[in-house]
Amino acid sequence: MSIPEFLTQTYFDNTVQQYLLFGLFLLLGLVFKSLIGGYLGGILYRLLGKSANEIGRPTFDERLRKPLNNLVFFGAVFLAAQQLNFPENWNIASEDEFGLRMILNKGFSLAYAYIMFWTLLRFIDIIGVIMIKRAAATENKMDDQIVPFAIEIGKVLVIILGSLTVMSSVFDVNIAALATGLGIGGIAIAMASKESLENLLGSFTIFLDKPFTYGDIVTVNGYTGTVEKVGFRSTRIRTFDKSIVTVPNKNMVNAELDNLGVRPIRRVKFNIGLTYSTSIDQMKTIVSQLEEMINAHPKTTNGDARVRFQEFGGSSLDVLILYYVDSPTWDLLIDTRQEINFSIIEIIRANGCDFAFPTSSVYIEK
Repeated sequence: MSIPEFLTQTYFDNTVQQYLLFGLFLLLGLVFKSLIGGYLGGILYRLLGKSANEIGRPTFDERLRKPLNNLVFFGAVFLAAQQLNFPENWNIASEDEFGLRMILNKGFSLAYAYIMFWTLLRFIDIIGVIMIKRAAATENKMDDQIVPFAIEIGKVLVIILGSLTVMSSVFDVNIAALATGLGIGGIAIAMASKESLENLLGSFTIFLDKPFTYGDIVTVNGYTGTVEKVGFRSTRIRTFDKSIVTVPNKNMVNAELDNLGVRPIRRVKFNIGLTYSTSIDQMKTIVSQLEEMINAHPKTTNGDARVRFQEFGGSSLDVLILYYVDSPTWDLLIDTRQEINFSIIEIIRANGCDFAFPTSSVYIEK
């Protein structure tokens, strides 16, 4: 039997040549998907130009390699599937009727659309990484806040576009009729998603009103921390114990919010207690030296410190210490407080006095 005769032999209404082409396309897809995917990635990398150099080729390939490889492989699967026909004696319904043929066609179209939009979402991630790096290089904190939000908007639009495309192209849904139906049921949907809509509107209010920006230290609902991200639904706050608190945006807008990040100065107020063995002269000297020391500190507002012998406590002579630190950042505030606290201890000990602690006297009658 010659090779041409062998290739024209038919099994299940398909020739040997068709089966070989089917296997060849699958083999080529498996073998060359990485090569072709890398080539397509290189084209996209060059299209971005200098912007792509900001993240480097390894990061670029890491985010796009898998979706591009799958895109190439599914293309090979599609070409392979075109080489074969269903046997006529199987009596499989046509593509326009519900059956195995329709399920396979719709399933493949759905999978291919998913991979295409997955690739697009990954590409948006790459653009986002570039924009975040550029925003971090500027002094404007609003850039750091707007860029992640814009990335989320882009992803949502892609998901909506992908969903409409799949419904229209794969499932033959009339989008115009669907839009009319949504208009009728819009009130019910709005009521069902009332809280989500409130959070979405809250996010826009945050951007327009600017009660805080990325990196600010805020106190809201009893939590204090640094704003790390403002999303569609919520704002993420990193507390000082390094945990993440997620606060709905409507609460960020409606609740009382103290933005510590916009304070030019920070107030520090506390009491210290000295033992009752402290003499009047020692107390006057200590009060004077403490106030002088605090006012002389380079990080306090000059002349605003107040140190006063305040009251007679249950087991101590209480001294009020009040001063202001010229710093909008939390780290500098706590560093300054530590330096002043060390100096307070030195002054108290240098004057021969000591700090009081709660005591009680017991009298025994004989």
